[in-house]
Amino acid sequence: MWRKVEAVNNQEAVRFAHARAAAGVLFFDDAERVLLVRPTYKPYLDIPGGYVEPGETPYAACVREVSEELGIQPTIGRLLVADWAPLAQEGDKVLFVFDGGILDDEEIKQIRFADKELSAYEFRRVDELDGLMIERLARRLKAAAIAREQGETIYLEHGRTVPAE
Repeated sequence: MWRKVEAVNNQEAVRFAHARAAAGVLFFDDAERVLLVRPTYKPYLDIPGGYVEPGETPYAACVREVSEELGIQPTIGRLLVADWAPLAQEGDKVLFVFDGGILDDEEIKQIRFADKELSAYEFRRVDELDGLMIERLARRLKAAAIAREQGETIYLEHGRTVPAE
């Protein structure tokens, strides 16, 4: 196998991706609508979640972020999507979406924005996601909903299946 190397201080160093990881969760209500949140620091809707901290697993990050952002501790289920989605201005990223299942009315009533990162939430049908968020996030969430429905995990790149269908 060929590896790209570059000289550093007269020594060869192998170059690897240094991807940041983030994890989010797809929650539904009893009408099968997706929970979307309005972050205070970006102009589009998103799902609960955030970056993985050093030494933390993506699953643990997801559980932590839901507790910090929504003030609830529902059971988080299996991995739905892993998406390789680097951006030129932000670098390499891998994004994980887990299944949060259906939030019942009692859990929804307990949602509180404890850390002030979020200002509101709403439930929307999966077919309404386009235009509410950036394109690749909408693609990722639609793929996650399909993965949940089909009982599988889907690998994506920039929100698209690989190889492209």
